[in-house]
Amino acid sequence: FLDPSISPEFLVASEQFFSTMVPPGVYMRNASCQFQTVPYKSFGSFPALRVCNSYWRRENASLNSAQAVDQLLLGMASQIAELEDRIVVEDLRDYWPGPGKFSRTDYVASSIQRGRDMGLPSYMQALMALGLDTPQKWSDINPHVDPQVLEATAALYNQNLSLLELLPGGLLESHGDPGPLFSTIVLDQFVRLRDGDRYWFENTRNGLFSKNEIAEIRNTTFWNVLVAVTNVDPSALQPDVFIWDEGAPCPQPQQLTTQGLPSCERLTMLDYFKGSGPGFGITIVALCCLPLVSLLISGVVAHFRSRERKRLQKKGKESVKKEAAEDGVPAMEWPGPREKSYPITIQLLPDRRLQVLDRRLSVLRTVQLQPLQQVNLILSSNCGRRTLLLKIPKEYDLVLLFNSDEERGTFVQHLQDFCVQWALGLDVAEMSENELFRRAVTKQQRGRILEIFFRHLFAQVLDIDKADAGTLPLDSSQKVREALTCELSRAEFAESLGLKPQDMFVESMFSLADKDGNGYLSFREFLDILVVFMKGSPEDKSHLMFTMYDLDANGFLSKDEFFTMMRSFIEISNNCLSKAQLKEVVESMFRESGFQDKEELTWEDFHFMLQDHDSELRFMQLCVKGGGVGGIFKPNIGCRVSFITRTPGERSCSQKLELPASEAPELGGPGLKKRFGKKAVGPNPRLYTEALKEKMQRGLLAQKLRQYKRFVENYRRHIVCVAVFSAICAGLFAERAYYYAFASPPSGIAETTFVGIILSRGTAASISFMFSYILLTMCRNLITFLRETFLNRYVPFDAAVDFHRWIAMAAVVLAILHSAGHVVNVFIFSVSPLSLLACIFPDVFVNDGSQLPQKFYWWFFQTVPGMTGVLLLLVLAIMYVFASHHFRRRSFRGFWLTHHLYILLYVLLIIHGSFGLIQLPRFHIYFLVPALIYGGDKLVSLSRKKVEISVVKAELLPSGVTHLQFQRPQGFEYKSGQWVRIACLALGTTEYHPFTLTSAPHEDTLSLHIRAAGPWTTQLREIYSPPTGDGCARYPKLYLDGPFGEGHQEWHKFEVSVLVGGGIGVTPFASILKDLVFKSSLGSQMLCKKIYFIWVTRTQRQFEWLADIIREVEENDRQDLVSVHIYITQLAEKFDLRTTMLYICERHFQKVLNRSLFTGLRSITHFGRPPFEPFFRSLQEVHPQVPKIGVFSCGPPGMTKNVEKACQLINRQDQAHFVHHYKNF
Repeated sequence: FLDPSISPEFLVASEQFFSTMVPPGVYMRNASCQFQTVPYKSFGSFPALRVCNSYWRRENASLNSAQAVDQLLLGMASQIAELEDRIVVEDLRDYWPGPGKFSRTDYVASSIQRGRDMGLPSYMQALMALGLDTPQKWSDINPHVDPQVLEATAALYNQNLSLLELLPGGLLESHGDPGPLFSTIVLDQFVRLRDGDRYWFENTRNGLFSKNEIAEIRNTTFWNVLVAVTNVDPSALQPDVFIWDEGAPCPQPQQLTTQGLPSCERLTMLDYFKGSGPGFGITIVALCCLPLVSLLISGVVAHFRSRERKRLQKKGKESVKKEAAEDGVPAMEWPGPREKSYPITIQLLPDRRLQVLDRRLSVLRTVQLQPLQQVNLILSSNCGRRTLLLKIPKEYDLVLLFNSDEERGTFVQHLQDFCVQWALGLDVAEMSENELFRRAVTKQQRGRILEIFFRHLFAQVLDIDKADAGTLPLDSSQKVREALTCELSRAEFAESLGLKPQDMFVESMFSLADKDGNGYLSFREFLDILVVFMKGSPEDKSHLMFTMYDLDANGFLSKDEFFTMMRSFIEISNNCLSKAQLKEVVESMFRESGFQDKEELTWEDFHFMLQDHDSELRFMQLCVKGGGVGGIFKPNIGCRVSFITRTPGERSCSQKLELPASEAPELGGPGLKKRFGKKAVGPNPRLYTEALKEKMQRGLLAQKLRQYKRFVENYRRHIVCVAVFSAICAGLFAERAYYYAFASPPSGIAETTFVGIILSRGTAASISFMFSYILLTMCRNLITFLRETFLNRYVPFDAAVDFHRWIAMAAVVLAILHSAGHVVNVFIFSVSPLSLLACIFPDVFVNDGSQLPQKFYWWFFQTVPGMTGVLLLLVLAIMYVFASHHFRRRSFRGFWLTHHLYILLYVLLIIHGSFGLIQLPRFHIYFLVPALIYGGDKLVSLSRKKVEISVVKAELLPSGVTHLQFQRPQGFEYKSGQWVRIACLALGTTEYHPFTLTSAPHEDTLSLHIRAAGPWTTQLREIYSPPTGDGCARYPKLYLDGPFGEGHQEWHKFEVSVLVGGGIGVTPFASILKDLVFKSSLGSQMLCKKIYFIWVTRTQRQFEWLADIIREVEENDRQDLVSVHIYITQLAEKFDLRTTMLYICERHFQKVLNRSLFTGLRSITHFGRPPFEPFFRSLQEVHPQVPKIGVFSCGPPGMTKNVEKACQLINRQDQAHFVHHYKNF
């Protein structure tokens, strides 16, 4: 076997000796031996073509015709080459065509470097390998070489002959002919080419040519070829065109040198990106700003939608118009330095009151003037004369700005007449406006004075150190004296209590504390009443309340005065009780205390009525907001929840259900299973008293491992699904990245943009998978079906929406990385020569010799992948911003419309990859199956949406809730806790909104309770308003899509379930409670044995319709399956004076009438927010044998997060496990 391939030694070194034969120019002549002159630009004509200026130049003015090419060939036949030696002309040394953006390079130096890159042997090694004699010293290489050249070469190689490289050594030994080394290499190469190639024409054994044909081929010379293919006269060429001998036609004029030829063009560096930097940067910034633009648009849309919602809400409410008094004077109030003035209206009322109204005519401030009181009026004397300062003793000043001196004069005249009419002193003075502003005591300054007032007030009451009372300014002595001498007005007193000045409670308390009757509270007067509430005994506090409401000061408290007292307490809860309910409470309290025959109570009777609540009175305070000492005097009152009985069957009536919260110890304390209090109605329930096993204290690492174990147990399905999905995405990324980095066909793209191609191709595969299979998370009908199968044990179908959001966020991150990869690609392609791009993209580019690539904007905006990519970024920016939680709450319609851009998204994705610029289209591989499944699911929904459903009943409930009852479609089967989507074409839109069914599966009709929270629901409430007159109501029809399943329908799969509803989030539990009672009444066998329903509401009037459902549940719940706990968050949790009295009334009502004062239900009513963690801990002890407890919450995000946090904290322990499900739309 003989290898005919080209050896590296021949390719890189031996053939380079031809470079020594290249002259600096090339002659051109015609057949008449006339050598032509060659023009070069504007420099004139020259005897020959300059080699360095003619490399690879396709457009050469001297070679623009076939005749010119013939003249070039004739000139080359007459021209004698340079000597085969070590000398290379400068055209090859410094002016060889350079790579890429460099126009010039050194041919010999490049060949030497190429030999190094290919690992060629050294000059000495090559000689020994070929069996040639090796020189012993530098002069032995070639005796004809100039000694100075040898010395210079030896110096370059440190005088070490063994380091001499192959190409320099071969050139040094050549003189007139190739030296021994190059001759041997060339001979070896041509012998192997001839003898190793079976298709060589002289090889008679291959049967390709006959002997005559072989002889003809051997006799054919380059002279024959030139004569055959050109128009050259045969007599103008010598027979051997490669050699010119004496006697040959047309000798050259002279041997060419650089003299007389044009100079070589200097090195130039082509900057393909020149001028594109700013545009490229602006384009990238613009693409990055797409989300910001979308955010700005969404903000504008949300603003107008909010305005529309407010307008609709305002339209739906009964507007109470307020008219300003005839003597009202408009002005601008100056609130203080660095604050903006605002418009007000000043009223001088007949009862010596000065009232300040805002632009909506709401009362901002009221000043009650006393007879013979002195009022100081200071007018500005500056040019314009439009400012005045009104100083009233013991009040902060009022600084007014008028439009003109005339308007100010009108007000001054009204004020003077007012003071004369009511015998008030008025002192008028003038000063400059700047001095007037400095003299004014604004509300801000008054607030700092009152801060010191309250600090010292509490410091004296609670014996607080001065350091604990807070820091005082440097001039503290003067500030303290000023604060202690100031007196509180009625408005400031009411503000300190967090109440309104006109409240009856404020009137009574202020009148009691104002001992001198001057209409203001001094430091001592406030201190006296505060001491009673902070340190007084229950008897002192009850006596103080007795005195407060003994309006006629006769030493007795009549029923009317008692009613007035209770009415003042009810005011803080927005009059949550009617007068009839309150009268019933008063009569009940009198009757229970044995005073039903009395019309008046002594203080002893009044205290006897409250003696069962000594503990509440002991903790009762007067909660004041001032002073900045907040936590110093706040008592340590823990959260209170009702104790839960162990088994439902231990009680026969609701009186035995639970003790009041005041009689229940704090959960988690040592007295968890012990009750305290003076009295208890009925026998105590049997408590769970089994001893808890002592557990060994574990170390920090063990605790963390246990928490991790419980976390994995809680979310194992979620973790597995996320891990599998992430692994698939990561695998697709790795496969594509590896393929283009190491396994793809050699196209040169990986070598050109390694990072960009790996990043863009890897993310493209992951994004294609994510955007395809995200469709499955929105197949609601399929999910509803699958969650009833065995797959629900392994796949968390209830978290489909959360998974949808997670995939979307991961996909957008990968889309950003994909775009970043293509930005890198575009930059590299924009600075790469056209010859390289033609190799990488042969179907797109043609190498025309210009070397100029396309600009960056061509890649972005003039290619199908680039333009669709920009549009995809725009679509994604719009969809993601409008789908954010913040915007979705403000404009569901905007979210609905923009999310339908997903159709355009998938169209663009298909087009984006169809161009096949880098790879063949692959998106359809991932998209086809999910698209078919999603299409089928949508067809199922569309088949239902075509059916119109008649509304049977529409009712407008309080708190903006609309109750719709409509026909149940034929074959419509659902479970309690499921939800539907409805549309109403009468609203002028086809958008569907999700709502939970409040009807039970056994009912003949379907019902929804919809709260007016946005424009769509507000308009829905308007369109279903009852008609005016006696006409029969004809309601618009609805379109229904559903039902759809979610976690709440699994309440029956747990032995113990906890339902937590807040706000309108109670709707799924209305259906569940009705379904539970219905099934229990039929004697159906259910796994669920106990349900705890926690209803969190701001006020009991907010969702009164639910109270009716709970009342129905209480009446039909014969097996004591449901335990209801209602938390009214509007009322304070603190034991202040007002809440304590309401608390006492509530517990009295439960004890006597077996129902709540606020709701009318037998369920326990609590004040404040539910303490979920202690509540869940008590469930673990009450139900110790239950391994899992289901928790189902629906409501505001804050409440749901608190429930989730409590479940996570409880699940860290090795006790009953809480499984939390929450509502998602």
